[in-house]
Amino acid sequence: MLLPPSYPLQALRYREPALNLSRSFAPLRHRQFALLWTGAFVSNIGTWMETVGVGVLVTTETGQAGWAGLVAAAGFVPTAFLAPIGGALADRVPRRQLLLLTTAVQVGLAALLTALTVAGTPSPGVVTLIVLAAGCSLALGFPAYSAMLPDLVPRDDLPGAVALSSAQWNLGRVIGPALAGIVIKLGGYAWALGTNAASFFAVIVVLLTLRLPRPAVEPRGGLLASIADGARFVRRDRGLRVNAIAMAMTTFVAAPFIALVPAMALEVLHAGAGGTSVLVTAQGVGAVAMGLSVGPLAQRFGARRVLVGSLAVLGPALVVYAFAPSLPASAIAIFVVGAAYLGAFASFTTIAQLRAPGHLRGRVLAVNMVLLGSLYPIGSLVQGAAGDAIGLRTTTAIAGATIVGALLLVRVVRPHFADAIDAPTVLDVDAGEPLTGAR
Repeated sequence: MLLPPSYPLQALRYREPALNLSRSFAPLRHRQFALLWTGAFVSNIGTWMETVGVGVLVTTETGQAGWAGLVAAAGFVPTAFLAPIGGALADRVPRRQLLLLTTAVQVGLAALLTALTVAGTPSPGVVTLIVLAAGCSLALGFPAYSAMLPDLVPRDDLPGAVALSSAQWNLGRVIGPALAGIVIKLGGYAWALGTNAASFFAVIVVLLTLRLPRPAVEPRGGLLASIADGARFVRRDRGLRVNAIAMAMTTFVAAPFIALVPAMALEVLHAGAGGTSVLVTAQGVGAVAMGLSVGPLAQRFGARRVLVGSLAVLGPALVVYAFAPSLPASAIAIFVVGAAYLGAFASFTTIAQLRAPGHLRGRVLAVNMVLLGSLYPIGSLVQGAAGDAIGLRTTTAIAGATIVGALLLVRVVRPHFADAIDAPTVLDVDAGEPLTGAR
């Protein structure tokens, strides 16, 4: 259900007598969301199986770990460039049809990669190009997926729906690689890749059953003008501007810990590949646990307080993780880091969902995707280089301390900075200009 333009977002700060964890699963009571969540979960497991299979395949064939990094980047980087186009399309054409088209393209690419692997080991360059094409298709379709959520659940279940979607991704991140290892050992790379191709049909079948409203308002002008309208709305709305600033900082400073987990396990803790699996799993479990908690927390405290609280925990948790003396201690610390990180990013998405009017929702969410797709790789490169120069523990600790320092600075200099997230949004429909209710 869409909010009227003048709806006071202070009302989103629910008050319940106690934290009700049964609310964690409340979005799954809505049939369309439950079906989409299940289909996406199946597909996500397949995607992680392919990610592992492709990484092992190119590393085995070339003997160079750099190829695995290049393939991973090829699937991720298109988000930074194509998400604005995907967001504009999500607001111009029926979102279900857009997702069906982009998912069908991904099926074809996954099937092609499987066929090439069955016929003979494809060259690393060909694998990279196929993964790049799949990343482009994902970047064009994902804003439509995110923009669909408010059409599938009522407003009060939206924070939980966003969190469950994030938890689903992290749970697939834990299950997919484990299944990939089993499947590759028993049947070879082609079976892992083929499983991914088949998993997309779970999403296609679900999409064929969904009934969604058409775009709320016919966009004016061309595609570039539509993209500019979305960016303009984010810039003029104080709540979204604060949300984007916080997300940019978190993505650049905190998110790189994910990319550096293998280095932490191998070079700092000397725990080998098994240590990497332990840390990745602990982070994923922490994220899933928070995914089940965000809905009740948002209802009791509001999305703004969940965001601020998650960031307040994330900084110190990163410092503790940086100096954890052993693998078990690191696993406990990264569990907390994973939970706090998921809480922050689920809040970023929820806030954008709630503040964006229906006809701009895809483009507003695309701004979040651009921030993630551009700043995460850059931050990972910067912190990776810094880790080589001054040590990974010091680099990670500095990242955590930076978040703590930024929060304290804002608290002192601009104590009401985050209040804009709760301010009402006003959309002047006649003029077509997005305004904010509190300047």
